[in-house]
Amino acid sequence: MLLWYAMADSKQINFTIVPADPHDHLRTYANFCAIAHTPFDITLTFCEVLPLTEKDLHEAEADHVVRAPVRANIVLPLPMVPNLIAALQEHLRVFAEQAPPESWGKGPVH
Repeated sequence: MLLWYAMADSKQINFTIVPADPHDHLRTYANFCAIAHTPFDITLTFCEVLPLTEKDLHEAEADHVVRAPVRANIVLPLPMVPNLIAALQEHLRVFAEQAPPESWGKGPVH
């Protein structure tokens, strides 16, 4: 993302933001995302839905709820959301050109 910053003396500096070292952080897997919002931000809660045990199935039959471990809560300011959506759509378009959606596998869509 190319940004610019105006300093107090009216000098502009152009710069690109890149992750410092993406390999410094552990990769976190999530296969479910719950979305909530306030008037100011959107919260993405990423969870990992694991295969259900017999106990989980019986509990889900009783209360119709399956609890999934939260892997990350990401809070985004609303002005950032349209750019995120556009970037995701572009990456999905490129990915679909390389591997058609039919080859993505059949799994739960949340």
